[in-house]
Amino acid sequence: MPQLAEHQLKVAAVADVICKHITRGMDAELLQPLNNAEKEIKIDQENIIKACLLHDMGNIVKFDLTKAQELYPELFIKSEERAFWENVKQEFIEKYGSISHQATDGILKETGVSNRILELVDGVGFDQAVDNLQSEDFGKKICAYSDMRVGPKGVISLEERFADLRVRYKSHPEGAQNREVFEDALRQIEQQIFERCKIRPEAITEDGVKDRVEKLKEFEISTVIS
Repeated sequence: MPQLAEHQLKVAAVADVICKHITRGMDAELLQPLNNAEKEIKIDQENIIKACLLHDMGNIVKFDLTKAQELYPELFIKSEERAFWENVKQEFIEKYGSISHQATDGILKETGVSNRILELVDGVGFDQAVDNLQSEDFGKKICAYSDMRVGPKGVISLEERFADLRVRYKSHPEGAQNREVFEDALRQIEQQIFERCKIRPEAITEDGVKDRVEKLKEFEISTVIS
């Protein structure tokens, strides 16, 4: 769907900004080597971008298109277009199942992307926050955090994203479960990332990623398993 495609492009653009400004072994504030307790990190930028461009490929299976249009009427689609996407949704459910995470995994395995991309995509999600916080894999942290910086209306702050999710999932049976724990973990992930960045979180904005979004539309993703 256009809305999903736009979301994935913006998530990848946010990740691209972070990767370009992160300092792998230096304190970003003092521009000196980090303490011995801090390890130099490795950033596989190309795989991070690819994973962000693909991370929601199966999400149409969980979309309530009518409810989404009620929440965001200015962003959504005409009734005849909605009927088309409802049919696509049913086709995806029949082929990949009704669980979005499993559908995405099935689509990506079918296309033949690398195991590293599958690993990064697998780490994206609100309920992965604690694992990502405790992990030393900054690729996972960046992918998951970038996803949390893009809402239905574009790039927003982490706190604005939390507020949006509370509204959208307030009636979801698992919507409130461990929410505070996940939100706190994501705040700490933000701190981990920007302790090593030459920019601050508020420097990443909707206007600031527009050019990167356009460039990413031409980004080529190899489907050769490596």
